[in-house]
Amino acid sequence: MTGKQFSQAYAVDTEKTCRTVYEEYYKYVYTVIFSKLRGTASVEDIEECVSDVFAEVFFTLSKSGDERDIKGFISTVAGRRAINRYHALARRQLREDDDPEELISIADGMNVEQQTEEEQMRTLLMKRINELGEPDSTIVTQRYYYDRTSAEIAKELGMRPSAVRMRSARALKRLKKALEKDGCTL
Repeated sequence: MTGKQFSQAYAVDTEKTCRTVYEEYYKYVYTVIFSKLRGTASVEDIEECVSDVFAEVFFTLSKSGDERDIKGFISTVAGRRAINRYHALARRQLREDDDPEELISIADGMNVEQQTEEEQMRTLLMKRINELGEPDSTIVTQRYYYDRTSAEIAKELGMRPSAVRMRSARALKRLKKALEKDGCTL
């Protein structure tokens, strides 16, 4: 669909046109955003970013007479929105890091050594999960970090739930071996 076709269809039936574009490009937009925000954003942040992308796309294309295919435009908007969201989350994290209550809690007897070890373990774990490659890293992250079911993951990735379960089991075996090589046991 081109921008001109979209604006013509939008003028005839706004809701149907938007729903059609949303259904056709939702997985694509979600994948673009998830790949940029993985590990830094919550599921809610990612879904909000997806909504922002479609809002901008619908607003812009409704006024467009462009003859180009809209997929490239949607891809550009998704990438830019994801980058903007990443920077916003990073700024918010910097502000939260300056929280004086955290400093008080450390002084109150929290085990700094244990916290550092746990943080190093989380960093190593995420590194090894990312080394699994796609779609295995996404499956493991969605299943064990976001607590999603095989059916939900399968729907997002366009796979069968049984394939998701099999890939998950194999990925966990590879992850366990990689962590054992690093001297970690699960």
